[in-house]
Amino acid sequence: MDPVTDNRAPEPLTEHAQRLAHRVRALDRRRPLLWDLPFTGFWVTAALIDYTGGGWRNNAHQLDVPGWLLLTLSLGLSVPLQWRRTHPGAALAAMAPFALANAWTGAALQAALLQLVLVYHLALRRPLRDLWWATALVIGPVLLSAFRHGEGTWDQQIGSHLMSITVAVLIGVTVRTRRTYTEALEDRARRLETERDQQAQLATAAERARIAREMHDIIGHNLSVITGLADGGRYAAAKSPERAAQALDAIATTSRQALTELRRLLDVLREEEKQHADLTPQPGLTDLDPLLDGVRSAGLTVSTTTHGIPSLPPGRQLTVYRVIQEALTNTLKHGGPGATARIELSYEEKAAVTVTITDTGSGSAPDGTSRGGRGLPGMRERTALYGGTLEAGPRPHPEQGWRVRLRLPEESPQ
Repeated sequence: MDPVTDNRAPEPLTEHAQRLAHRVRALDRRRPLLWDLPFTGFWVTAALIDYTGGGWRNNAHQLDVPGWLLLTLSLGLSVPLQWRRTHPGAALAAMAPFALANAWTGAALQAALLQLVLVYHLALRRPLRDLWWATALVIGPVLLSAFRHGEGTWDQQIGSHLMSITVAVLIGVTVRTRRTYTEALEDRARRLETERDQQAQLATAAERARIAREMHDIIGHNLSVITGLADGGRYAAAKSPERAAQALDAIATTSRQALTELRRLLDVLREEEKQHADLTPQPGLTDLDPLLDGVRSAGLTVSTTTHGIPSLPPGRQLTVYRVIQEALTNTLKHGGPGATARIELSYEEKAAVTVTITDTGSGSAPDGTSRGGRGLPGMRERTALYGGTLEAGPRPHPEQGWRVRLRLPEESPQ
């Protein structure tokens, strides 16, 4: 499967592990001593146990090393681990004299292997060129021990230590690469979030610019019409007062419609909510047929009856569309099997309209009545913008089903 299109959520256990790891890393960044002190204390304790328990004698080349020197070497080869993350190079350099003394005396304390921990941190945090002198510091005591005590072949001693150093370096480089990759992904995610917010702002600005253009079109078109009607009425006033009165009526109608549309556009421009701009046109009466086709394809039989000629402004068309959409959606959800719906639209003069949607369903009441949904309240809010009324409830007995009736009155002067 293409990883770009695979949007599956992570498994609960994996998600829990990721959250836990993120919290541990965040705590480690804030309080590094909470991890450094126990880690260093563990290895110091292990080195002291090797000294006090006599375990060092199993690998030693010389058994007559003084106790105070063994204690000093044990601490010198373990305590510098405390600075392994902040100053790994300095910590390794601090261990070097103790490692040389450990090789020269023949004590061969196992604590000398803790130098590999510092090699790992060098590979993890410092440039790879620093590994050359770090390798020399670790191999130097091995060469000294082989030269002074001569146990085993040179290639065995040096080869095994070089292999150990290589493994430590490879682990450090692998972890470093993984960490760099993760940081790059996180940085990319942050940049994508920033770009997403910028795109949302640009979309909002583009939508406001579109509304400004619509305002320009409304003002330019309607003022041009009003100017032409006023000029014609002025010339007709002396010879045909009736024609002048008709021109004045047309001017009033055009002015009210322009003021209504401008008021709604200005209301949108005054909103300060930072939301994604809707760049698609709002639906109107011309979109009813696709809506009904979709409902019919979902299994609901719908019939329509239209009286009059529709001449509604876009705002009223949107209200009619949304009310029909919500009513049919409720019928699909609650009407039950075999339900049918009927829509009756009656268009009147001056943008008045009556819409009645009935169904024969037998289901429960739609959302917004008995179950506190937002469907019917949303329809009533849209209706109230135009001073209309909305009635919704069961059909009178013995009829079965639900009825929604929308009434938008004539447009009133602003």
